[in-house]
Amino acid sequence: MKRHVTPLAYRVRPTHVDDLIGQEAAKTYIEDFFAGNRTSAILWGPPGSGKTTIATIIHNRNPDAYFSLSAVTSGIQEVRRVTNLADETDTNPIVFIDEIHRFNKAQQDALLPHVENGRIILIGATTENPSFSVIAPLLSRMRVIVLRSLSPEEIAVILRKALQDEILKKLGKIIADECVDAIARAADGDARAALNLLEFIMTKAEKVYIAKEDLKDILDRPLYHDRMGDYHYDLISAFHKCVRAGDVDASIYWLGRMMEAGEDRLYIIRRMIRIASEDVGMAEPNALRMVLSVKDAFTTLGMPEGDLALYQAAVYLACAPKSNALYIGEKKVKKLIKQTGTPPAPLSLRNAPTNLMWELGYSKGYVYAHDDPGGALDLEYMPEGLSGEILYTPKSEGFEKRVKEVMDARQKAKRDRAASYRRSSGKKG
Repeated sequence: MKRHVTPLAYRVRPTHVDDLIGQEAAKTYIEDFFAGNRTSAILWGPPGSGKTTIATIIHNRNPDAYFSLSAVTSGIQEVRRVTNLADETDTNPIVFIDEIHRFNKAQQDALLPHVENGRIILIGATTENPSFSVIAPLLSRMRVIVLRSLSPEEIAVILRKALQDEILKKLGKIIADECVDAIARAADGDARAALNLLEFIMTKAEKVYIAKEDLKDILDRPLYHDRMGDYHYDLISAFHKCVRAGDVDASIYWLGRMMEAGEDRLYIIRRMIRIASEDVGMAEPNALRMVLSVKDAFTTLGMPEGDLALYQAAVYLACAPKSNALYIGEKKVKKLIKQTGTPPAPLSLRNAPTNLMWELGYSKGYVYAHDDPGGALDLEYMPEGLSGEILYTPKSEGFEKRVKEVMDARQKAKRDRAASYRRSSGKKG
C-alpha cells in the first residue's frame, strides 16, 4: 500500500515565531500572546500569507487548549461543543476558525458571549474584509491583524529553505536559482502556491537539472485575482482613481492587471460608464458615447480582439477634461429631496387637460418658451419654498465651460428682465 505523503507546504510550515517570514504585526501578536496577553484576533490577509501558520505556532505552544474548526465544514453544534467545554472547565480554549467569514450571523452570535467574557480565545482567519464579513459586536472585541502578500524576495527565501526538505532532497534533483526566483514571482504573494508549484516541478521534472526554460509552460498562468474578494475591488478602485487623476500609464496598467487576471470585461466597462458620468461628466459629453461604443465593439468581437477597445476607452477617459459637477449635483438633489419631501409642482407647470383642472388654475400663467423666451424667464420653475436653489454648478472645463456660459447668460437675462420690470413699475429693490 502506497504511503501517503503530506504536501510540501505542510511539511515545511514554520513551528516557531522566529521562523515566520515577514508579517511583523503577526509576530508582535504571537509574542504578546505568549507573554500572557491572550486576546482574540482576526487574521486578515490574502491566500498564502501565513494565517494558518500563525495558528499552528500558537497551537504548538498550547496543544491541550487548542481547537481548530473550519467554517466550511463545521456548524453551530461544533461551536457549542467547544464553548460548552469552556463553561465546564477552568481552561480557556483557544479556538481557531479558518474562513470565519463563511460563518453566518447565528453562528457568529453564538461565539459572541464567550469572546466577550473571555471564556474562549477566538482566532479567526479570513481573506475577506472583516468589516463586511464579521458581525460588528464580535469584531469590536477582537484584534485585527492585517497580513500582506509576501514579496517575491520573501517567497524565494521560503522556497530555498524548502529545498532542504528531506523528501525533496531524496529526489536527487537540482533546480536553478533563477527558477526559484521565477516561481516566487509567479506565486504573486502566495507562499503556499509557490511551495505547491515547487513540489510539482521537482516531482514531475524528468531532468536532474531544472533550468528556467523548462518552466516556460508551467509559469505561463494568470496572476491571482479573486472576482469576489478584496483584490477584485482593490484593482478596480486603483484603475478608477488613476483615470480620475489623468495618469494614462497607470490607468492602462491597472486595466491590464485586471484583464490578464481574467476579470469580466463587461464589469470593467460598466465601471468606465460610471467614470464617464461621475468624473468626466459634461466636461466631455462624448466620453459616455465613447464607452458605450466600446461595449458594442467588445460584445461584437469578444476576447482577445475586443480587449484593445477597452484600452482605447481607458486612454480616452484618462485624457478627457474632468468635472464632477454632475456627481455633486446628484448628491445635492437627493439631499434636498430628503430635507423637503415632495412639494407639489407649481400650478403653471401642470397640464390642464380638463375644464375642472383649468378652473383650479392648472397651467395658468405658463409661457411657451419658444414663443416668448423673455416671458418664460419670469416663471417660477421650482416648488414653493425652493426658489433660488443652486444644485448644478458647472466648471470651466471642456464642453462644460460652454454649459456654464449658457447658464450664466440665462441668469443674467433673468436679472436684467427683473430689473427692467422694477423700473417700469416704479418699484425699488
